[in-house]
Amino acid sequence: MHMTCPSVTAPVSVLTLARGRATHLHNVVLGLTRQTRQPDELVIGVMQDAPYDDLPDTTFPIRQIMIDGTDLPLARARNAVAAEATGEMLIFLDVDCIPAPRLVDDYARQMAEAPGLFMGEVMYLPAGAADADWDYDTFHQIAVRHSDRQGPPEEARRACEDYRCFWSLNFAMSRTAWDASGGFDERFTGYGGEDTDFGRTLSEMGIPIWWIRGARVFHQYHDHCMPPIHHVASVIRNSELFATKWGHRTMEHWLHAFRMMGLIENCRTGLRILREPDADDFALCRQGRDMPYAATGRVIRILEDRARAQEGLPPSDAPMAARLAVMEKDQDDLLAPTATANTVAAE
Repeated sequence: MHMTCPSVTAPVSVLTLARGRATHLHNVVLGLTRQTRQPDELVIGVMQDAPYDDLPDTTFPIRQIMIDGTDLPLARARNAVAAEATGEMLIFLDVDCIPAPRLVDDYARQMAEAPGLFMGEVMYLPAGAADADWDYDTFHQIAVRHSDRQGPPEEARRACEDYRCFWSLNFAMSRTAWDASGGFDERFTGYGGEDTDFGRTLSEMGIPIWWIRGARVFHQYHDHCMPPIHHVASVIRNSELFATKWGHRTMEHWLHAFRMMGLIENCRTGLRILREPDADDFALCRQGRDMPYAATGRVIRILEDRARAQEGLPPSDAPMAARLAVMEKDQDDLLAPTATANTVAAE
């Protein structure tokens, strides 16, 4: 697919979505005021009843777009802020991501050189790191990378060959590439799957996905569960919806963890919820204040060792590659589409 690249000096719109998390949003705005290149605007998709007040003063305009609905309409909200944006370059940041000083400039230079979607670096901050006055020097000293995520390439830009690696925490696209993509599928509601679906769409259309060095954000700590046991119902629904489009489910690592915990089962008619998560489940999956990030892989390894203990076996000492191979094999049947999936898209 042929797409033209914007000029490096073309207008830049930064886009974010917010529900609650006023302090996080405040820090995002502060980070934008400290850019080596200021954005031309910030557009906020407000997924709550009232707009935000007391935001930091900026030299660029801030526009708040009200998004109705209580079902966490992430796909629809991203489409809405992109439609309202005036820039030829679009930078999407989650509300918990403080941009490093060169983020806008880094993304602008990449979008001017190649077409496609670009994913910048993500570093994770410990609890309390951004609660008061903060500075980037401290962030660089204390932030860590996610053990289950791809790190930045050695070169300035490297093709991402697996669309499943796309996640919407920190990415950018030119207006031309965004319009060609058609945006996010708004049938995905609640938590999970809409970004994987978007990555698959780009892959099928031949729109490149890139890892880049730079365009860094610092992820602010917040109470979170991984796997997202507080969103089991929407993960299942969105995984089945994905299957109606592409012939197989997605988010299989989360589904695998849910099944190991006894929360779901894979039936002839589709995925079925067996019970609601309890206090023990939340204690297992919740990100503690001593953890800069939550990781599904950590929980799965704990569950695997618990299962071995019940069989009278010691914890596995197999190399990680071998454990991952077994895990992927266990997940294979969760990918199969079912009769349930065929009914989801019609809802």
